[in-house]
Amino acid sequence: MKKIFSILLSVAMAATLASCCGEEKKACSDCEKIPVALQLYSLRDNMAQDFYGTMKAVKEMGYEGVEFAGLYGNEPAQIKAWCDELGLNPISAHVPLTEMLADIDKVIADYKAIGCEYIVVPHVSAERHPDGELFAQMIEEIRSIGEKVKAADMTLLYHNHDFEFKLTPEGKIGLDALYEAVPADLLQTELDLCWVKYAGQCPVAYVEKYAGRAPVVHFKDYYAAGEQTEDPYALIGVNEGEKSENTAFEFRPLGCGVQDIHSLLKAAKKAGSKWIVVEQDNPSLGKSAMECVAMSIEYLNTMCCKGDCHKEQCSEEKCAACDKKESCDKKHEGCCDKKEGCQKEEQKCDEQHKAVCEGNCTDCK
Repeated sequence: MKKIFSILLSVAMAATLASCCGEEKKACSDCEKIPVALQLYSLRDNMAQDFYGTMKAVKEMGYEGVEFAGLYGNEPAQIKAWCDELGLNPISAHVPLTEMLADIDKVIADYKAIGCEYIVVPHVSAERHPDGELFAQMIEEIRSIGEKVKAADMTLLYHNHDFEFKLTPEGKIGLDALYEAVPADLLQTELDLCWVKYAGQCPVAYVEKYAGRAPVVHFKDYYAAGEQTEDPYALIGVNEGEKSENTAFEFRPLGCGVQDIHSLLKAAKKAGSKWIVVEQDNPSLGKSAMECVAMSIEYLNTMCCKGDCHKEQCSEEKCAACDKKESCDKKHEGCCDKKEGCQKEEQKCDEQHKAVCEGNCTDCK
């Protein structure tokens, strides 16, 4: 059954790239590329059904690493063997703070056995928010955990949402207060750029602010329109019992929402980031979760010919690999803007899905 499921995942992934992303494109060889991993929470239903088969499909899409969000009952040694076999780098793992506080030694042992370099605090409860009564206690908890993680030659990261941008009683942004209180050798950032932007902050500025302390960056796109009348956390199951039926907010594949991915890539390179981690909490645009993460890696793989090189790095020959439709995207300046064949008709896309269709207007329905 697992073998059949793996085949179906591979077929679905290939069909997605063919129908949504156009034919395969080559990146400019002169561009220094940050390796890309996938946060496996994005495929949690698939992982629960077929752990190995899902990771195999992720590798076949072009992801170089994975970030775990649970082991689904599998032994660490088995997961390491699967990663070795597939050629996937098990870079990190999201582990609930409560689990770390209960038995940090077991957490470290399990993920060190898999080969993870980073352990990540993924989310904290409301009383540990910047305006919560346990915020100061949380800082000390994280400091203590960070000391143990460092002693194991691993690194502790903190993954933010938007609530960390609330102010503390002292008037500081909570996220900054955390990183000021816990030294960099005990805690590094895992900036989630969706939530940074959703909180009203500039994602590029925040990545640059923590240059040298941002080894792993979460690249996540989203779409939001009008007044947000419902809780976006209902989309990811944090606030139980609440469901959001409106479409004013939804997570999107990279390049399909409001984020300026090109500028974020440049910022991550400037900050010295070692990994980009793609995450999409829920699928959208009528696509499956597997199709969405395939769209994201394909988008990142074509960013070089979408202007992620300096003009002098991109020769006419290299840019010839870019599809004609891509020259219509204004963001492609510096690489493909000289490519002939741009037809204005191709840009007649639904305004709501402009970011989806600028580079592939024939896919607009």
